Amino acid sequence: MTIQEAQQKVDDWIKTIGVRYFSELTNMAILTEEVGELARIMARKYGDQSFKKNESDAHLADEMADVLWVLICLANQTGVDLDKALQQNLEKKTTRDAQRHQENEKLKG
Repeated sequence: MTIQEAQQKVDDWIKTIGVRYFSELTNMAILTEEVGELARIMARKYGDQSFKKNESDAHLADEMADVLWVLICLANQTGVDLDKALQQNLEKKTTRDAQRHQENEKLKG
């Protein structure tokens, strides 16, 4: 699925099953919540924290998808074409950071 197709599928779902979009501010709060849930798993799986007895990393992909879902909702609500935005962002980073990371001593093995 392309990013454009994902934006359309989310929009279709919202308008048929979800009734309507939550407000942009509500979705921003939900995005923050979802990133926090993803961060909890990441901190336990890859960081120094351990899982509680009732926790696991089984939902890592689902939490990432939740973050993507709400981000797509926000893009749809604010008229952002994520495909175009990502391409422009990649071009910006490629131009700006053409040598930066190659010359970073911290990144050299």
